[in-house]
Amino acid sequence: MTEETTSEHYVKPVLDIHEKPTWNKWIVLSIQHLFTMFGSTIFVPTVTHLNPSVALISSGLGTLAYLIITRGKIPAYLGSSFAFIAPITMLLAAKSGGGPGAVMVGTFSVGVVYAIVALLVYYVGIEWIQRVLPPIVVGPVIMVIGLSLAPSAAAMAMGTNGGGAYDYKILAVALITLVATIIAMMFFKGFFGLIPILCGFVIGYLVSMAFGLVDYTLIQNASLFQIPDFTIPFVNMDPVVTLTVVFSMAPLAFVTMAEHMGHQLLLNRITNRNFFKDPGLHRSLAADGTASIIASLIGGPPVTTYGENIGVLAITKVYSVFVIGGAAVLAIAFGFIGYINAVITSVPTAVLGGISLLLFGVIATSGLRMMIESRVDLSQNRNMIIASVVLVVGIGGLMINIGSFQLSGMAMAALIGIILNLVIPEKKTAHK
Repeated sequence: MTEETTSEHYVKPVLDIHEKPTWNKWIVLSIQHLFTMFGSTIFVPTVTHLNPSVALISSGLGTLAYLIITRGKIPAYLGSSFAFIAPITMLLAAKSGGGPGAVMVGTFSVGVVYAIVALLVYYVGIEWIQRVLPPIVVGPVIMVIGLSLAPSAAAMAMGTNGGGAYDYKILAVALITLVATIIAMMFFKGFFGLIPILCGFVIGYLVSMAFGLVDYTLIQNASLFQIPDFTIPFVNMDPVVTLTVVFSMAPLAFVTMAEHMGHQLLLNRITNRNFFKDPGLHRSLAADGTASIIASLIGGPPVTTYGENIGVLAITKVYSVFVIGGAAVLAIAFGFIGYINAVITSVPTAVLGGISLLLFGVIATSGLRMMIESRVDLSQNRNMIIASVVLVVGIGGLMINIGSFQLSGMAMAALIGIILNLVIPEKKTAHK
């Protein structure tokens, strides 16, 4: 994790980290980052029934906090994390789950885990993280995140989610949306090549309009400026603090931490710096956790650094934190535009289903890719056991239920993966 960057990866930037662009270029470059993260950031709250405008605002505030805590040295944008879709949906759907108050506590607990790990990294170093979270643990857990969401994607694509009836019209829109998103990912170049999810949203929405699936009521009643429905603790929501709530989300922080460190390595190579040393991994982890805590205080989902925006940095060679900060300010401003929230909220589930068929699969395959790129040898009994148990526990829904305490799904899979990795000795025995 601490490997030095080499000059062979470095390309002279158009704008370096602390260089400020002229105001006209600043706006255009920031808008590019805004639209790059927009599709993914609004997708999470839309599919989990949180408020998309609040998610935009929390991503903007979280990114600004991240830039401040890392002393303006790391050009990273933070958006809604896909890792928490299932637990958020569970906490909101079940009456016993606790609703928004439970989601707030779960999101807050994610930030607390980040803060604790940041302190440990500051005092102990990062070698222990590599021991606790190797690719053989993180890879299968990421696969579980995507695969466990597969039934939800299929249900939305067929119109059967929420007890609805199978509908050919909804399925047609979902498949058209899927095809449009795939075409955007494969063949679009330049700016549009950076926003395939948003392209899928737009095309799917237009097709939904033609099929008569869009409810325009919210748009007709919307105003230009509108204060989003913030969920603020002790003001319009009482926190629900239980072990089940905390353990349904907190363990997944370790998965997004691994993603965080992977993004840092990529940024190290792109910018020819070592962010693990300056400003330090402890600062970036603390900043990431603080962003999720901010999100929890206004009703947004947990956030994480976005690989899509790192891709923009690599392509444009514009590393300026001022551009990233500009995108964060624009995201906050967009959150207060009523028409934007109304349009997002009116997106039919058919469109979400079509995009989900691809995105949830991409999540799963990214876990597989992590193991392949890390050269995890599944012929070794130890690795085969860890991966196999994590996958079946997570996808099968194995749970521990003691009184009011419940641990299940991805959180259960993550904890079991960590435990197995620590207790099974590393013997190079081949599976026959």
